[in-house]
Amino acid sequence: MTTAAFPLLPFSAVRERLVAREETALLDVREEDPFAQEHPLWAANLPLSKIEIEAWRRIPRRDTFIVLYGAHDGVDLAPLAARTFAALGYTNVHLLEGGLEGWRAAGGELFRDVNVPSKSFGELVEHERHTPSLSAPEVKALVEAKANVVVLDARRFDEYQTMSIPSATSVPGAELVLRVRELAPDPATQVIVNCAGRTRSIIGTQSLVNAGIPNPVAALRNGTIGWKLAGQVLDHGADRQAPAAVSDAHRAQAEADARRVADKAGVRRIPLDALQTLEAPGRTVYRFDVRTPEEYTAGHLPGFASAPGGQLVQETDHQVPVRGARIVLADDDGVRASMSASWLAQMGWEVYVPDTAPSASAFTETVAPSPAYPPVAATVGEIAPKALAELLKQPGTAVLDVTTSANYVKRHIPGAWYVIRAQLAGAIDAVIPASQRYVLTCGSSLLARYAAADLRTLLDARGQRDVEVLVLAGGNTAWFAAGQEAETGETRLATARTDRYRRPYEGTDAPAEAMQAYLDWEYGLVAQLGRDGTHHFKVI
Repeated sequence: MTTAAFPLLPFSAVRERLVAREETALLDVREEDPFAQEHPLWAANLPLSKIEIEAWRRIPRRDTFIVLYGAHDGVDLAPLAARTFAALGYTNVHLLEGGLEGWRAAGGELFRDVNVPSKSFGELVEHERHTPSLSAPEVKALVEAKANVVVLDARRFDEYQTMSIPSATSVPGAELVLRVRELAPDPATQVIVNCAGRTRSIIGTQSLVNAGIPNPVAALRNGTIGWKLAGQVLDHGADRQAPAAVSDAHRAQAEADARRVADKAGVRRIPLDALQTLEAPGRTVYRFDVRTPEEYTAGHLPGFASAPGGQLVQETDHQVPVRGARIVLADDDGVRASMSASWLAQMGWEVYVPDTAPSASAFTETVAPSPAYPPVAATVGEIAPKALAELLKQPGTAVLDVTTSANYVKRHIPGAWYVIRAQLAGAIDAVIPASQRYVLTCGSSLLARYAAADLRTLLDARGQRDVEVLVLAGGNTAWFAAGQEAETGETRLATARTDRYRRPYEGTDAPAEAMQAYLDWEYGLVAQLGRDGTHHFKVI
């Protein structure tokens, strides 16, 4: 199939679809770091490297209206991505005319960072609702004075453990309204909500305000970034979590509050046994269980994926890349789904929750829906870890690791080259020495199989059929499970580590300049929303 088979769509046509809320998947097929440097508001990142392992899950309807763009080092990746989507059965694939530069030249607004729809929405919420906040020194003074105050960290538990406000308890965003009364039963207790930066603390604080809890509530202004910029010390490795049990009285009150907020936001309710009626022709439906991952694993509704509510609101562009799709949220308490849905509805999504929370008997599945993957284009042989270890004792074998760069740096096969799959040809030509044998690997060798097929096709086209291409059976997991040696660090980078954008609030070593620049960027998002004009946000 040639590029000519895919129609070009100008900026104006894409914008019209977004304004009309017609289902559209605007996809940036670059790696995450270049995507994060600049992209349209509603663009979702789906790298060319990972289309086969992500597309069917993230874009479930094969006739979805798809628009692709993305270039790397002067090479337009979108046509190849379009051919890949077509090979996977997608029938409505388009190319953005002029790519990102065409968007810019036509006057389209471009945004920086990741999860921009959610972050810009959070800024709009604070702008319109004047969400209460306290500065880092003010919160520190309250904590040190042992005042009547509780600090609730609305991030994922692993983020909280990396660094947290002294005395803070981990209460991920969707859990706040359900559990706050267990942690602050005295209505005079000051409740502080924090995250790493701004969005989740704003949304978490405003959730409690919207729900009408009697306590005074405030966001920690600028989160852990603000704490560090104030020269204050964070905790590391904390493990305080909200009690698992919630009293019947507190649950009933939280459910009533959440339902009221959801109704005001325009959340739609539907009987659980009528969910199939949402799957009309031309409509994409995403189903998410917004409870904790542990609860999901213990039992969930058939066909529902795990997406804890706070993170779903934070990362909607990743979880729901089809703008205009329908979303169904479920829980077992009538609180978390309604509160999460209230935010998605304000962000312009058509969102549903069951009219009554499902009973325990409905949560019959205990394993996540098994993902389906397309067949590999070319047949490539396997090699076991022990056999590869023997080969590596002699010259002639190169190991190419297409895992994430973070995993590569953490641990990899000694001598292995890190390479991004979509940049494999350039790496073979310019960086990786010519070899008589290439062995492809990743965490499980799932992605490595597709990369190996790419390499086999490339070598055959060049007449190098005598060069052997293999896949490590079981990938790096099998290698280390077999007790083989490991190497760490950026020992052999055949491509730059652009597969992931490092967030300025990530980790414990971010420079103050980067953190302040990130905050300054967030402050400017409301103005960008106004210039863009496609968001459909409506804050209640």
